[in-house]
Amino acid sequence: MAVSVPARVVMKSPLDVLNSYRPHDGTLHDAFLSRCAVQADEPFLIQGEVRWSWREFGERYERLAHALAARGIGRGMRVAVAGRNDKAHVLALFALARLGAIMVPVNPEFGPREMDYALRHADVQGILAEARLLELIRPIADEFAARPWLMVIDAPEADPDSLAAALRHPAAGAPLPAPASSDTCVIIYTSGTTGFPKGVMHSQYNLVTAGEANVARVHLQPDDRVMIILPFFHMNALFYSVGGVLASGACMIVVPRFSASAFWQVAADNGATVVNIIEAIGTILASRDRGEYRPDHRLRVVYGVRRKSAPVFRDEFGVRHLFSGFGMTEIPGVTCNPYDGPDKPGSMGVVASHPDPARPWARCRVVDDAGRDVGVDEVGELWVATPIVMQGYFRDPGQTRQAFDGEWLKTGDLVRRDADGFFFHISRKKDIIRRRGENIAAAELEMVVNEHPAVFEAAALAVPSELGEDEILMVVAPRPGATLAEADIAAWCRERLAAIKVPRYVALLPELPHTPTHKIAKNVLRDDPAVKARTVDLQA
Repeated sequence: MAVSVPARVVMKSPLDVLNSYRPHDGTLHDAFLSRCAVQADEPFLIQGEVRWSWREFGERYERLAHALAARGIGRGMRVAVAGRNDKAHVLALFALARLGAIMVPVNPEFGPREMDYALRHADVQGILAEARLLELIRPIADEFAARPWLMVIDAPEADPDSLAAALRHPAAGAPLPAPASSDTCVIIYTSGTTGFPKGVMHSQYNLVTAGEANVARVHLQPDDRVMIILPFFHMNALFYSVGGVLASGACMIVVPRFSASAFWQVAADNGATVVNIIEAIGTILASRDRGEYRPDHRLRVVYGVRRKSAPVFRDEFGVRHLFSGFGMTEIPGVTCNPYDGPDKPGSMGVVASHPDPARPWARCRVVDDAGRDVGVDEVGELWVATPIVMQGYFRDPGQTRQAFDGEWLKTGDLVRRDADGFFFHISRKKDIIRRRGENIAAAELEMVVNEHPAVFEAAALAVPSELGEDEILMVVAPRPGATLAEADIAAWCRERLAAIKVPRYVALLPELPHTPTHKIAKNVLRDDPAVKARTVDLQA
């Protein structure tokens, strides 16, 4: 049954939305209280049959904060959350921020190597996880010098180690410390060219302010319902969707995972008005059977629709406002096409802004290899300075220093900027593969494949996908005399990596070309007809 959502009479300006609430101190807790004071009984979170008002959610995260404090969690401590999208992520985010502590959202599809690395590198003191992941996580936790406690997200209340049991903890006892806006509140792991993920740290101020900026980008209103289908271990869902709901006083609809067949049903039945997607999702929805489409949906904004599927969303699905932009885990919400136009198909939009024109936002430069600004319509690397830049990479000062030139974060993306200030993406300077919304380091894939006993050396390449973005081609030179099949490479990866990182294509060559400094010459491989001739599509 579809949920009745009152028709909007007049839209508020983004600044009027923020000014509907008292000023806050830049923490998640105080921002939440400022909104809750106005609309305590309005819906805040919907997941399936669960409907929590702002007041009900606030009471629950306060109880969880006391329960976490009783388990020894305090300022600066880190707690991992591993599972599909769930209200537990949102509760943990706010409860930990209430304590000045840090949530570390972890991809639930990680293999043993990746899960071990993330939990150990973050040095977590506690782990919230789905029951299905305990078999993977417990052996890792057992090897910690100080074993982190485990809390099961989906266990029944009778289980003392369940989240449900923790939510019964009385919100009383010793007063909780006041958090600060500068407290780190999330560490999000993102791939890098070193082969190991980097933990990007962001403060509470950054998350809250990114949410306010999202109000400006898509004109979020207090009566909006934001459907969240992108995973909570990504910047997008946390900073744009959750942060945007917090800033605007809206409501979030938490969907455990994207389902193309159920997308329109979930959107229509829950009265969703805003959703963020990635290019591959847009391509999939545009190609689905129209029998799944629900013309009674209320979506007015879809963020992440690219040029290829935009006509379908606008003309067939009736979504008026379609957006694309640019941001990174390190620098959220840098550019976006303007809300009411003009729009240039295929662009990343213009530099975004905060609803308050007195508050400065991102500044962008397009530079050559020497760091000199290039002219209009010339290609160069995008450098960004923003008030919500990451605090750094967790326990990696060297990588943090390398990411910056003074105040400017070097994105590694090649772009051009036209005379109207619109940015257009050309290619990635870094050796990163973009697959279904995930940034995958080629070096990480190569490190795993090179461990195969029959492999001499390997190179991971990005190749075009019919869904947009990239597919993975692994070019492998077997050890002399070894027997190796293309399917062996995929099987090896499948046992050690998340499914998103398993190569679709494999090409076996007698040897790989090298540069004068003995690095694999990937530019030669990309143009080598022998690679194309020997490539096997493992999904064919």
